[in-house]
Order: sequence, then C-alpha cells, then structure tokens
Amino acid sequence: MATVENVVIIGSGPAGHTAAIYAARAVLNPVMYEGFMAGGVAAGGQLTTTTEVENFPGFPSGIEGPALMQLMREQSIKSGARIVTETVESVDLSEAPYEVRLASGNIRTKTIIIATGATAKRLDVTGTDRLWQRGISACAVCDGALPVFRDKPLFVVGGGDTAAEEATYLSRFGSSVTMLVRRDVMQASKAMQQRVADNQKVIVRWSSTLEEVRGDPLLSEVVVRDVASGDTETLPAGGLFFAIGHQPNTEFLDGQLEMDDTGYLRTSGASTATSKPGVFACGDVQDKVYRQAVTAAGTGCMAALEAERFLS
Repeated sequence: MATVENVVIIGSGPAGHTAAIYAARAVLNPVMYEGFMAGGVAAGGQLTTTTEVENFPGFPSGIEGPALMQLMREQSIKSGARIVTETVESVDLSEAPYEVRLASGNIRTKTIIIATGATAKRLDVTGTDRLWQRGISACAVCDGALPVFRDKPLFVVGGGDTAAEEATYLSRFGSSVTMLVRRDVMQASKAMQQRVADNQKVIVRWSSTLEEVRGDPLLSEVVVRDVASGDTETLPAGGLFFAIGHQPNTEFLDGQLEMDDTGYLRTSGASTATSKPGVFACGDVQDKVYRQAVTAAGTGCMAALEAERFLS
C-alpha cells in the first residue's frame, strides 16, 4: 500500500515555510510542494519579486525579498521538511486521506496546508514587465516607504477602497499622489472618498487609464489616456502602484472548499480550518486584509499547530 503522508504543504511563501518549520519540528515529516512558476511567480511567492524588505522583524538593515525566502527555505529543510519543486495540478477532497495530483504521480495525505497566496493584478501595458519592481509595485504598505519613492510624484491605479487607502498612505512619502480612476466616479466607500478629498497631496484624475510606462533603469514617466477624449499626456513619475485587487491562487481546488465572493478561502473564526476536516489555509490565500509577510508567517504557524492537533 502506498505511503500516506501526514502533512502536505502546497505553496512556499512565508506562510508555507513557517508551516513547514513547525510541522517538521513536531516530527510530522511534512512534504512541501513549492511550485514551479505557479501563478507566474517563482517558488517563494511574491517576496521573490520584491527588492528591499524593511518591515520583516529581525533584519534591522532590511533584506532583499529573494534572500529572505532562501533563508526560510534553508530553515525548513534544516528543520526536517522535504521540499519538492513541483506544482500541484489538482486535489481530490471528496474523502480522506485526500489525494494530491502532480505531473509525477498522485499521493495521499491525512492533512493539507494550503499556502498558495494571491497574485496582485496589474495592467498589461507597455513597459510594466520591464520596470516591475523598478519603480512599479502592487503593495504601497510593503514598498511605499522605500527611499526610491520619497519626495517623488507617485501614481496609484484604481478607484476602490484599496486604491484610496494606498494613495493616502503614499501621501506621507511622495511629493504628490495621483490616482488614475477609469470612471468618473470612485468605487471606494464614502468615508474613503472623503479621506482622499481632504488630502491636499492626493490628486484624482477621473476617466483616466494608464497607457504606457517609461524609464531606464527606473520608472521616470507614465503616459495617461483620457477615456472620454482619447488624448494622452506624458507625466513625470517616481513610482507607480497598482491597486486593482489580488487574485487568490485557488484554481487548482476546483471549488471544493468554501470561498468568499472574491475567491479567498474561508476559514473558521480565529482558526485556519477550512470547510473540509484536516484541510487548513494560511497566508494571502485566505487573508485579503493585511497581506503582509509577517502576518502570513503567523497564520502558517497556526496552520501547522492545528494540523498537529488534528492528527493527534
């Protein structure tokens, strides 16, 4: 009879690696499928696309995102976790032990920890791929305080609550913050709209879309198009932040777990437990509020401890 794993961890960001460290130290012999360019992002998750990380505890001088994730990976292995560089194609949660399906073959496991994260949405306009993390970001709280953005004209793409919050936050650092809102109204709540209106450093350009970004080696200009007239204008820019939402990486689950209306996995109360016994979710795949490396790591710890209790 094929071996049934105790714990399978799907995903390899801060949540996944923290879960791996705790599960390994509990002698659960976990196996992590870290993914191979899953969701278009390298193993290690969104931090591998971030240059300087200055808000993760323990690194007073900051650390580059890829370096931080490599350290987490090394610690997972040292703790006893097995890491496989392969992407989980699908799972069958119809009965326990659950089946995890991979190109190399299927395995069964008593518990699953889902830590596949969420991918920030960004517009596919000319220059964004080349200048990504060279003046372009999708997380103002993560990157906005970096020296490269200070006292520069900054731009936020989006008109919802997240965009309004990010514009307000960025106004502490940039010389000005311009919100590019596609419609002639904002989708943000009335309270957030009022906060934007009261902030003298935030400018709203209505009926405007991003047409192109330019710069070498860093972002220096954005080309903005007026939706109504079709006219374009080139503006100096020291930073551009996409705030048009995130897409949780849950496609491989094929709707087998309860999710909210935006696709984030639902967990029970203060727990990481999902709608299936023995299946836990941690990190950005179930958190659309904080979305920070340190909070993801915290829920990874919770998921491992809950998996341990479930198995015992």
